[in-house]
Amino acid sequence: MDSNLSDVGGGPGSSATRLVWARVMQGAVEDAVRAYEAMAAGHRERVLEEALVVPAATRDTLVEVLRQARDFAGAARLLEADGDDQAAAPMYEQAGAPLLAAEAWLRVGEQARAAAAFERAGSLEQALALYQALGARESLAHLLGRMNRPMEAAEVFHMLGNTHAELEMLRAVPTDDAQRPEAVLRMSSLLDAEGATWRALVLLADGLKHATGAGAAMLQAEQSRLLRQMGLASPPEGGVAAEKAPPVVDGYGYLKAIPIFDGLSLEDMRDLYRLARPVLVPAGTTVLEKGAKGGGLVVLLEGMVSVSTGPGPEARQLNMLGPGAFLGEISLILDGPVSAHVRAHTVVRALRVTRTDFQYFLETHEAAALRIFRLFTQSLAERVRALSS
Repeated sequence: MDSNLSDVGGGPGSSATRLVWARVMQGAVEDAVRAYEAMAAGHRERVLEEALVVPAATRDTLVEVLRQARDFAGAARLLEADGDDQAAAPMYEQAGAPLLAAEAWLRVGEQARAAAAFERAGSLEQALALYQALGARESLAHLLGRMNRPMEAAEVFHMLGNTHAELEMLRAVPTDDAQRPEAVLRMSSLLDAEGATWRALVLLADGLKHATGAGAAMLQAEQSRLLRQMGLASPPEGGVAAEKAPPVVDGYGYLKAIPIFDGLSLEDMRDLYRLARPVLVPAGTTVLEKGAKGGGLVVLLEGMVSVSTGPGPEARQLNMLGPGAFLGEISLILDGPVSAHVRAHTVVRALRVTRTDFQYFLETHEAAALRIFRLFTQSLAERVRALSS
């Protein structure tokens, strides 16, 4: 036994920890792992305390023992004590200790990783400050949304050119908020730019019900401008009725209906919907290519797609899918090849959630991630049973 160890009171020479230390010093890692796993929690803690006085080489062996025993937090503590924050940070993440991971990433100058870890830990102000310093505008915008600062989030999404997310944030401004008239005005402008002028008028009419003073005057001026643009001198009798506006399919209901998202809270669903990107696919264009890595989830809003066994003329058509159908949901979680070829039969309007964006959602929404993985596992098990039968 090393002299440094035998001098420690209740240390490696004690009956509680002697077996582990004997195996560690012999380099018998597998035997040490089994001995460590069999220990009571208090004795494992004593091993970690004793490790601070052993030679560096012995401590390195113990770190490997802890890794294999899956005591990731213990391994991280020893690595941190040795000043190896670069190795400690991922160990803390694996241990489910994002705050400790964030602090370790920060000490080694990994600000982007630190910011993401602070966000996962719920230390949103610290994450916000780092995203601002890094100029990571997309992460900053999503975080502002989570922090219930929708106008600031909308401004960042505007700079990013993400109209879909900007509208979502503007809609989130409460009706009794002093900034609500400004939010309505900006939404109206965005809708008008998209050719949805009637929807903008409906929005303005609703906004005027809650606005007073300068806010009401601002909305009335915009309403008058749009009416003139449409060749109308004044709103139709009885005001602008919502039922006169063309029906709008924004995809939220379709996204919510996907089985693996069943049970997500309203807040989580809105956050997920904000991550979706609108896409317009010309007729004849490949939406998902067979054999390629999954491009994420695609939810059809308008148009039809053809699903076939491959891209060639000899391929057999399997299905025709339209609004409300969804494709590629498995690729959100399993990064495997696409099993069928999907082509736009007509012009298609859809929402796409990329695997990268979805992974960000899972990392920052722990409760939602648990529900999604549970439902995904159930769905996969049902498919396996169906194939087996």
